Amino acid sequence: MIKNRDYFLNNALYTAKNILGDILVLKKDNFVFEFKIVETEAYCGIKDKACHSYEGKKTKRNLSMYKSGGHIYVYMIYGMYYCMNIVCSKENDPQAVLIRGVEPLNHLDFLKRIRNVKKVKDISNGPGKLCMAYKIDKNFDGYDLLDSKDLYLRRGNKAFEVVESKRINIDYSEEFKDKLWRFYIKDNEFVSKK
Repeated sequence: MIKNRDYFLNNALYTAKNILGDILVLKKDNFVFEFKIVETEAYCGIKDKACHSYEGKKTKRNLSMYKSGGHIYVYMIYGMYYCMNIVCSKENDPQAVLIRGVEPLNHLDFLKRIRNVKKVKDISNGPGKLCMAYKIDKNFDGYDLLDSKDLYLRRGNKAFEVVESKRINIDYSEEFKDKLWRFYIKDNEFVSKK
């Protein structure tokens, strides 16, 4: 279990690459789920036109982004899908890393039933899918990964190649739509889009 706040106090670009391969552990519904982070996107704060905190915007929805690194920021898109982010950098420097894809490491049959899918890769190869699979919703918004016994991060194996590409579904963000701020583990089947 990572208990050092400094692990999360770097900027979003560094953190998005650094947490690839790390394991999220979630204790819920009498299960202990473990899932490896395989795809991330960096949202770099007030200068990033794709970021919820662009120009210092602060709302009830994005308040958790202003916490210190290591907190969870959960929001809803399209009125139906939750997305989970890990806040990074120091307090009041609102940067976050979207968790776009995870590889489930246990309870696969149970998760396939929850998601009503036949293929294991369809359990969590997308930000909304992983939140549905693990029932991550707004109740997790503001969680502190360093202080929670129900959701925490563990260091993982880092023996893989990282691919950098454009972030997905942010065409509104002008020149920021072309930044190579999406990172994923090469050849991992749980990456949302190759």
